[in-house]
Amino acid sequence: MPKYLLLKHYRGGPERHIDAPPMDQWAPEDVEAHIAFQWHVAELLQERGEYVDAQALTPTRTWVRYGGPDAAPVTTDGPHPETSELVAGWFMIDVESHERALELAAYVSSEPGPGGEPLYEWIDVREVMAELPQQD
Repeated sequence: MPKYLLLKHYRGGPERHIDAPPMDQWAPEDVEAHIAFQWHVAELLQERGEYVDAQALTPTRTWVRYGGPDAAPVTTDGPHPETSELVAGWFMIDVESHERALELAAYVSSEPGPGGEPLYEWIDVREVMAELPQQD
């Protein structure tokens, strides 16, 4: 079965359905409802045997690149991409088809936001390569 990564972005994708503020500005009960929905999705996926992994990420990040054979890795907290481009978290799923991956992504998209209103956020659906390219 193919595996798919359902990527959640902080504020990414095409035009948003609703203009919700960042989660750190939500009421505590709205954050709790949002997280409870994520657990609910994970439980449904586990029951169907489609769950592989799910993680949430903080917006804090460090950029790293190779510093050369005699140097330590180079790190910085920039350059800063648009906040909308930062990955907030993901679900890794193992499903029968691309259509099922899209169905699950649409369901994840309906997660509650402020006041319980569904966010209908864009979910980036990416298939995991089944095989690595052959080396010559």
